[in-house]
Amino acid sequence: MEFETRLTEIADKVTVALDQLIPPAQGPEADLMRAMRHAALANGKRMRPFYVIETGALFDADHKALLRTAAALECVHTYSLVHDDLPCMDDDDLRRGQPTVHKAFDEATAVLAGDALLTLAFKILASDETHNDPAVRLRLIERLADASGATGMVGGQMIDMLQEASPRDLNTITRMQRLKTGALISYSVEAGAIVGGASANAKHALAGFAQDLGLAYQIADDLLDATGDQNVVGKTLRSDEAAGKANFVTILGIEGARERINLLAAQARQHLDFFRGRANILLHSVDYVLDRTR
Repeated sequence: MEFETRLTEIADKVTVALDQLIPPAQGPEADLMRAMRHAALANGKRMRPFYVIETGALFDADHKALLRTAAALECVHTYSLVHDDLPCMDDDDLRRGQPTVHKAFDEATAVLAGDALLTLAFKILASDETHNDPAVRLRLIERLADASGATGMVGGQMIDMLQEASPRDLNTITRMQRLKTGALISYSVEAGAIVGGASANAKHALAGFAQDLGLAYQIADDLLDATGDQNVVGKTLRSDEAAGKANFVTILGIEGARERINLLAAQARQHLDFFRGRANILLHSVDYVLDRTR
């Protein structure tokens, strides 16, 4: 309950921050802002912002700096969802319990809303309101560009789009998801450590934690896609099956996927041993990922 309460508190704070940071809907371009708000202010778990803030808390980092960094990351994540839902990509009609942006508006507006959210993220990080040290801001920007670009999330999306033209073995699926999903989860933990001025050893432990957790989170998503209730999950399910796409469940089977999650969860917990009981909220987040598969 403590974890769920904290997760909800952070999600609410990030939503308020996004409401203040996204431009108001006005002028002839007002539909663009409405579309950005439709996507970014919808109900969501805000897991990536959660990891920014809770990781930074390990090092007593400034809360405002963490919140703005978390909001910037959520802008990037939301942009990726808006584009991922487009007809030329996964062609989904439902996201976070509401119509996807291209359904609520139109395809061109959805493309532009995603573009605007992505660029807003870097504006937020570049502002001295985020951190008074330019070196910290530059590092946050550089690492987010890596995590979201061709060698990160977008690269993983490209592998996903090539499904029909290339073989789908476990190694390929694992690489795709380490980039497509895992890169931003890794950044969320790294960003908290950057803002908090963490030591090299602490960053190393957190990187291992994030890598294992990110992969476990994606396998949990694949299990939900195969076995979940669309009304509960809030997005279109069985989409990979309908598109003929391979994922962890189609390759490993349901029980094999659950075994892999349990292994990754155990490894993620081991990485947190470095913090000697100070990372309890992060430990509880591993249980949360496991609960999503049950």
